[in-house]
Amino acid sequence: MAVPESQLETWSKQGSVTQSAATYASVRRTLESPSAPYAQESCSIFLQGSYGNDTNVYRDSDVDVVIRVDSVYFDDIDSLNEVEKGLYRSQFTLATYQLADFKRDVTSQLTGAFGAAVKPGSKAIFIEAGGARRETDVLPCAQFRRYRRFQNWSDQSYEEGICFYRADGTRIINYPKQHSENCTQKHQGTNQWFKPTVRMLKNMRNAMVDGGMLGEGVAPSYFIEGMLYNVPADQFGGSFTSTFIKSMVWLTETDSSKLVCANEQYYLLNDVSPVTWRKADFLAFLNAILKFWNAY
Repeated sequence: MAVPESQLETWSKQGSVTQSAATYASVRRTLESPSAPYAQESCSIFLQGSYGNDTNVYRDSDVDVVIRVDSVYFDDIDSLNEVEKGLYRSQFTLATYQLADFKRDVTSQLTGAFGAAVKPGSKAIFIEAGGARRETDVLPCAQFRRYRRFQNWSDQSYEEGICFYRADGTRIINYPKQHSENCTQKHQGTNQWFKPTVRMLKNMRNAMVDGGMLGEGVAPSYFIEGMLYNVPADQFGGSFTSTFIKSMVWLTETDSSKLVCANEQYYLLNDVSPVTWRKADFLAFLNAILKFWNAY
């Protein structure tokens, strides 16, 4: 037995974007206000997550917004040679406005606009749904730079990401723009099959969770996107049935230690890193989805 093609096609459809787009516009207007306490700082605001990557399904609710302060940044200079490290350290000046100040000011700005709906968390600032507004997570963060070369501020090269701290002090470094750009390139390289396939697997995951075949939180959307990003483009297409079978065969036969996150900055599976998938959860997802397919 197998899931009918008609059901797979239904699961591949994108969820509504109208309400999420309106929510993002409202939150963005608030964050960009010239009266915001951080208005004098250089900032970038963008979507991440399912809505930002066009992989949202009907059950997705949260709109994930990133606000990154670019006048404050953290760095990794380990890849620089000793001369470059010396040049960098001699020219570096510590910022007076810190990430903790920025998170405080963003929280204040959102509270002024949305009142008691704003709930600061250990990582992001949550805004409860209200009226036409969807639930929203706003992540205040700083720019992160992984340096490749440095001579001076006009002659430097680095990989740009984001950085923030959890309440327990754990530093999180990630690369959401690279993730989004690479997923879009993958989508184009698979003749527009990649993102519908992600949505199909997300809906299958939801059905498995509802049916008690998979634990809640075992397979976050971010890691499903990363998993499928590794599947070669020639495994996509023809039909959703063919795409599913070829992708699952490839994933079960490949060396999983070589899988990378869609941002291509980390390996996908790592049992220590806070931004990677635990191998046991990856294997549990593969095992469950194959059982689900065969029992449908």
